[in-house]
Amino acid sequence: MTLQAKATPGARLLTPTDHTLIMIDFQSQMAFATKSIDASLLRTNAALVANAAAGFGVSTILTTVAEKSFSGPMFSEVTEPFPGKVLLDRTSMNTWEDEAVIAEVNAIGKPRIVLAGLWTSVCIVGPALSALDQGFEVFVITDASGDISTEAHERAVTRMVQAGAQPITALQYLLELQRDWARGETYDMTTGVARKFGGAYGLGITYAKTMFGASEGHASA
Repeated sequence: MTLQAKATPGARLLTPTDHTLIMIDFQSQMAFATKSIDASLLRTNAALVANAAAGFGVSTILTTVAEKSFSGPMFSEVTEPFPGKVLLDRTSMNTWEDEAVIAEVNAIGKPRIVLAGLWTSVCIVGPALSALDQGFEVFVITDASGDISTEAHERAVTRMVQAGAQPITALQYLLELQRDWARGETYDMTTGVARKFGGAYGLGITYAKTMFGASEGHASA
């Protein structure tokens, strides 16, 4: 049988409406001991994810642990794209064991869960394995997560992948949600987020637009 290719996206690709993003424990106390990724890069990647989610209208949960008594406030880079959003504070290390978070997950009702946060081996592994066990499809944004060592982060990612989670990166998340430069309604938002938080890629966009008025939304002749 000859396969016939179709110009349609694969079902495994993320869309803005098919998942819930949970951003977990991006807090000062957790960040102090994070060594697997530079703190400034972590903040930039977390900001990229938060701004992408807000720009595409992704169902998003922001959760902290012991915010007032120990861990401190969530990074402003994560909260600012969601003005007025209530942060769900927990005592449990595993977000999936918190009744308020689960009530929100169920109210949203999406079959896919995307996770990012601190630390990978505890606060991300816990909900990832728990959600997988309950039949959810799980994605982990690995460069918007971090741990007390590179070893801890990498072993955590390996463990989740072996259980069925899918690793992605922050910029990949943004671009997968856009996926077609001809989508004019989100084009400026996507390139704007990339220019601000996308590192060298963002610089390239700024250069191309400034020097040549370039636009990705037009195919070559």
